[in-house]
Formats: sequence, C-alpha cells, structure tokens
Amino acid sequence: MQNELMPGDLVQLKSGGPVMTYGGAGGAFATEARCLWFVGTELKSATFPFGALEKARRAKGNAMPLAV
Repeated sequence: MQNELMPGDLVQLKSGGPVMTYGGAGGAFATEARCLWFVGTELKSATFPFGALEKARRAKGNAMPLAV
C-alpha cells in the first residue's frame, strides 16, 4: 500500500471510520501512514500501519478531506 499512495490521496481504515487525507509516510522509520481529517472544524492527525488502510472510494457523510 505504501508505494500506491501519494500525498493528498483519500484513505480509510479497513475497519471503517472517517475518510482521511494521506499526508505522507511517518513514524520513526517512515513505515506508517500519516493521515489527516477534520472533526467539525478541528484538524486531527494520526499515524496508522499501511496495512490497516485502503484507498477511499469517495468522501462519505460529512467528511471534509484536507487538501495537502
């Protein structure tokens, strides 16, 4: 998955959750995906293992993907 993603791509956890914007590789050895999303007007970010993510088909609900 890591080689398939470009910053700005929309992703989602395979288990569900909000549509997020992929911001690039993160973590100590760049082995995790840095993701960003909004909850209302508050920007959230977290890193996830690449294997836990899939490309999002489209924004769902009130998701407001962040332009990177």
